[in-house]
Amino acid sequence: MNSQQPTSVSLPAPDRGYRGFLPYDARDPDSKFEAIQPTQPPRGAPNVLIVLLDDVGFGASSAFGGPCATPTAERLAAAGLKYTRFHTTALCAPTRAALLSGRNHHTVGMGTVTEAATAAPGYTSSRPNTTVPLAEILRLAGYSTAQFGKCHEVPAWETSPVGPFDRWPTRSGFDYFYGFVGGETNQWYPAVIEGTTPVEVGRPEDGYHFMADMTDKAIIWSRQQKSLAPDRPFFMYFAPGATHAPHHVPADWIAKQKGRFDQGWDAVRDETFARQKELGVVPAEAVLTERPAEIPAWDDMPAELKPVLARQMEVYAAFLEFADHHVGRLIDSLEADGLLDDTFVYYIIGDNGASAEGSLNGTFNEMTYFNKASALETPEFLIEHLDKFGGPESYNHFAVGWAHAMDTPYQWTKQIASHFGGTRNGTIVHWPIGIKARGGIRHQFHHVIDIASSVLEVVGLPEPDTINGVTQKPFEGTSMRYSFDDEAAPDTHTTQYFEMMGNRGIYHNGWTAVTHHSTPWKADPPVAFDDDVWELYDTTTDWAQAHNLAAEQPDRLHELQRLWLIEAVRHNVLPLDDRTVERMNPDIAGRPELIKGKSQRFFRGMTGLNEHTTINTKNKSHTVTAAISVPESGANGVIFAQGGLGGGWALSVDDGKLTYTYNFLGLSTTHITAPEPLASGDHQVRAQFAYDGGGLGKGAEVTLFEEDSQLTTGHIETTHPIMFSADETAEVGLDAGSQVSDRYSDSGSRFTGDIEWVQIDLGDDSHDHLITPEDRMRVAMAKQ
Repeated sequence: MNSQQPTSVSLPAPDRGYRGFLPYDARDPDSKFEAIQPTQPPRGAPNVLIVLLDDVGFGASSAFGGPCATPTAERLAAAGLKYTRFHTTALCAPTRAALLSGRNHHTVGMGTVTEAATAAPGYTSSRPNTTVPLAEILRLAGYSTAQFGKCHEVPAWETSPVGPFDRWPTRSGFDYFYGFVGGETNQWYPAVIEGTTPVEVGRPEDGYHFMADMTDKAIIWSRQQKSLAPDRPFFMYFAPGATHAPHHVPADWIAKQKGRFDQGWDAVRDETFARQKELGVVPAEAVLTERPAEIPAWDDMPAELKPVLARQMEVYAAFLEFADHHVGRLIDSLEADGLLDDTFVYYIIGDNGASAEGSLNGTFNEMTYFNKASALETPEFLIEHLDKFGGPESYNHFAVGWAHAMDTPYQWTKQIASHFGGTRNGTIVHWPIGIKARGGIRHQFHHVIDIASSVLEVVGLPEPDTINGVTQKPFEGTSMRYSFDDEAAPDTHTTQYFEMMGNRGIYHNGWTAVTHHSTPWKADPPVAFDDDVWELYDTTTDWAQAHNLAAEQPDRLHELQRLWLIEAVRHNVLPLDDRTVERMNPDIAGRPELIKGKSQRFFRGMTGLNEHTTINTKNKSHTVTAAISVPESGANGVIFAQGGLGGGWALSVDDGKLTYTYNFLGLSTTHITAPEPLASGDHQVRAQFAYDGGGLGKGAEVTLFEEDSQLTTGHIETTHPIMFSADETAEVGLDAGSQVSDRYSDSGSRFTGDIEWVQIDLGDDSHDHLITPEDRMRVAMAKQ
């Protein structure tokens, strides 16, 4: 019998009670108490910085042969290591959940988007308490911890200002959080949360941009941390919204890109592939995969649209370069403070492949695509707005062809977990004190679930068995530490399943078996999972999955298919679920829904309310009623507003007159204004929205009332059928973010009177059932 028993590690470490002599008087010479010792990680544990970019494909960054200059990534790689076979889950929230937990995304309930969560264990979007994340382990071990940028791991029904906050960053191991909770945000007018509280930020006219802001906050936090607790290492998770849509970047950065992409996406792909071979991030014998038939050739695109398409890529490249620049500012600050050499850095260039969620033509305002109104963005319209792409008036996304080019040399894109185009992301490790190699390339196969194990090994902490009294599921990743100083070390991560919306694959000892089930920009007819066609690749010799060997080796393919099923059962992947009707109905799916019924009352001070937390007024009649008080000097400002410059509505008082404003996708704005100012005193004002009916997104007759007296009426020609915004919020008493109406500014939007309450009541003529579940799912997935 082995006398050595495994040591159980529990966090937090239990407090030791005092068991010595207890004197009556502290002056007693026998009064001896041990000094208070703060919790400290192992001696010599380094700081840890994880940088995770968003929607950047393998073939975008110059560090991995792409056309976008990323000198910070190159600088870190020159003094560290590039990993060329590092993988993600093919989608945002699942990758982030896997990274921070050290377990596969289905294991922690994040099999897909939170908006499509079900009661099945792998798809609840609620992390089990048996899988406490890395940040909490490090915090309990004595680290200072902070998260900056994108979160998007909070279940949709828990994103309101009243929580619960159990799965928000500050209750998931981070002492401090500054960023946004949703899948995307306007970089000029972001929906920023500090801790759990919405905060106001600067304005683009004053030079504000969220990427710069979050970097400033990260630098301040790290310096404050080292000033006040120099002996305590930190863990910083720095996750910009870049380069997720909207692609927002200052004009001077865009100007640098002019003319660089006029040759089109096919030529850019060829150029990138050649550079990748020169850099050695793909082997010389690698073969460039063919462009799928679903993606048009550059030469087949309309000539009048090509200047717009080239501009889209110029903006995207500028956005990535701008993001890398600010990552560089953070790195520079660590170096200036003498911290960089002993900071263990992961720079993960993308949480999935580049996004193909911008339609075949791309878009100036992504909301037109989400609202089935892409036809309104004609070539003439897009050319007219060419110079505004990337600026504060845009909410832009590039075309599918560019996404495919940014995933060179692989097949497919984000969301498609079957192929490396959706899952392979260039990754850099930098730790001069702990890694001897400089400028090395590592080809070992690894996955985002390996990050947590790697960090704990570098820090010198064992994986805990219990946390807060709850037995933990073991990490499912393997540490990458073994490969840091041994480029020839054999892989330790030898088997990995992939699955996203039915797209699935398995990697095992160099072979991959994969099947492509659905395409992000297409409403594919449902196909039985058993009818999906599987492909087989030997990636030891076929780096990019270019030569399908399924016909030549059916027995090996069958073995891998069976292995995929075994892994799927182990990690809560089953049941496979590509449903749309059922998943978009919370009652059938089995997930909570925050807002129910036909009436919701709001009060002054309620701000930062996203579309999950407000009653849905689209495609139906409704009334907006407010109890307000007008001072003797008169009133101005917003009573209630939802959305922003890309679309929304507001009830306000303009020049003393009650006004209802409807902004349709930023394309047209209708103001309906009472003829006379409101008198001083208490009022109950009302906007009655009588929907025209006859389908989705139709017009409406809006009538304004003061008490029961009709003030005026007006007609709105077209309305939003599906959503106002991906990130703009609703507020009582002001219009935060960008403004719905051009009749007031940010500073002038605050209501100068008093607001007792605002209430929205819905009619009985809802046409929401006409929104296809496929469209709802497409919108939910694209906001990742």
